[in-house]
Amino acid sequence: MSDLNFYVLAIFAPILILIGILGFVLPKEKSLTSGAPAYNVFHIIFGVIGLIIVYGGNATAIRSFNIGFGMIDLYQAAASFAHIFPEKQFQWTRADDVLHIVIGAALVLIGILG
Repeated sequence: MSDLNFYVLAIFAPILILIGILGFVLPKEKSLTSGAPAYNVFHIIFGVIGLIIVYGGNATAIRSFNIGFGMIDLYQAAASFAHIFPEKQFQWTRADDVLHIVIGAALVLIGILG
């Protein structure tokens, strides 16, 4: 198993869950990112899936999650700029766009090279 892919997902999955929960708790004016309920649920669900994959220990599944979620992040940035689905449901901010580009590119590269 690629240690880098494993450790990245082992750290990233709980962060996704935390971000999703905080999105429901933090007032909108105190957050730089979207607090849309659908966006929060998305983070929680994918964080839980990521943790399940980490605990399963399958290197291919871990690598695939990193690449797949990275590609989803990059799509979200593109969708925000192009004003396409799920822009209305997720209500991204520019901070979300920057995070999606940086994290998405990093996850894809780590998944491929790690």
